[in-house]
Amino acid sequence: MDLFKKCYEFTRADEVKAMGVYPYFRPIEENEGPVVQIEGKRIIMAGSNNYLGLTGHPHVKEAAIKAVEKYGTGCSGSRYLTGTLDLHIELESRLAKFFNVEAVLLFSTGYQSAQGVIPTLVQRNDFVISDKDNHACIVAGTLMAKGALGGLARYKHNDMEDLKKTISKLPADAGKLIVSDGVFSTGGEIVDLPHLIKIAKKYNARVMIDDAHSVGVIGKGGRGTASEFNLEKEVDLTMGTFSKTFASLGGFVAGAERVINYLKHFSPALIFSASPTPASVASALAALDILEAEPYRVNMLIDNANYMRKNLKEKGFNVIDGRTAIVPVIVGDDALAFQMWRKLYDRGVFVNVFISPGVPAGRQMMRTSYMATHEKEHLDEIISIFEITGKELGLI
Repeated sequence: MDLFKKCYEFTRADEVKAMGVYPYFRPIEENEGPVVQIEGKRIIMAGSNNYLGLTGHPHVKEAAIKAVEKYGTGCSGSRYLTGTLDLHIELESRLAKFFNVEAVLLFSTGYQSAQGVIPTLVQRNDFVISDKDNHACIVAGTLMAKGALGGLARYKHNDMEDLKKTISKLPADAGKLIVSDGVFSTGGEIVDLPHLIKIAKKYNARVMIDDAHSVGVIGKGGRGTASEFNLEKEVDLTMGTFSKTFASLGGFVAGAERVINYLKHFSPALIFSASPTPASVASALAALDILEAEPYRVNMLIDNANYMRKNLKEKGFNVIDGRTAIVPVIVGDDALAFQMWRKLYDRGVFVNVFISPGVPAGRQMMRTSYMATHEKEHLDEIISIFEITGKELGLI
C-alpha cells in the first residue's frame, strides 16, 4: 500500500472548489479589524477571534516594531538554551499578576501549550479526563499522554453527570487531570466549572481549563473562566493563547510555581521549540496593557455579541444561546452550509463554516464571532444580509 494513496484519493475539497463554494484559505489583503479586503472587495469580518480588536491598535503595532528594532526578528533558540529574552520574563510576570497565580510559562503557540502540559504531567498509570468537545490541541495532548502509557477517558460534552460516572470508574489512587475548554470554541458555551470542581475534589483530580476563548471575554476584567465563577484558587492550571484577545501569536500556562518549574524542565514542546519571537511577545504585552487599562472593551464585545444573538434569533435563525463572543447559527447540512457561506460572502460578510465531521451531523453551522470594535452599522448590515440569505435558502 502506497502511503500517499489517501492523498490522491482525497477529492472533497476539489469538488467543493469546482462548485465555487470553497470557504477556506481565503487570503486577506488588507485588515482594518471589523472590515477587511478579500479579492479586492470590502468584506465585513464576522469570523475573527480578534475579540477586542487589538491587532491593528497603534500601541500594539508600535510595540512589535520597537521589539524588532531592539531584538531582531527571532530568538534563534529554545527557551531552555539561548532563546529567553527579558521580554519573555516580563510577560510571564505580568500574566501571573493579571491572573493572580504564582507563575506563568510561555509556549510558542497556543496549540503547543496543551501538548506541552498534558503529556508532561499525565504519565504511566495517570489519567487525563477530557470533554468530548474539547479543542483539537487538547485532543492531541491527550493522545500523546495515552501514547506515553497514561490513561485517557472522555465524557459527554459539558455533562457533569457523565464526568462523575466516568471518573468514578478510574483507580482511586491514580493521578488524574480533568481538562476542559473554558469557552468551547465551536458553540461558545461556558463549562459548568462549579460542578466540575466539586467532582474533581471528590475524586482527588487536578483541573486544567483552556481559556483561549475566555480571556478578554468573560470574568472580571476579562480574566477568564475561573474568574467568571470566583473559582481562581480552585483551578490548578489555566492555559491560553495570544492569537485572540492578545492580538499576537503564542501560548501560556498559568499555575503554581512548583508545577510551572517542573514543566520548564521536562516539557519537550518547550525545550525543543524555538521560543516566541520578540514581536509576538511585545505585541501580547501591549495588548495586556490595553486590557488592563481599558476593561470596558470586554463589555463592548459582549454587548455586540448579545445584539447579534438577539437579532438573529428574532429573524428566525436557529442560534445556539450563550453569553460569549461566539454566536453560532445552525444550518444543519453540509451542502447548505457551503451555499450559505458563498451567498453571505458575495454580499459582503465573512463567517466560518463548520461542517461534519468537525461538528455532528445536523449541527453544521455558520460560526460567527464578534469584536469590541464592530460598530452598530456593521452589525446591522450583517443582520440584513443574513436575513436576505436565510429567506433565499428557506432557513427562515
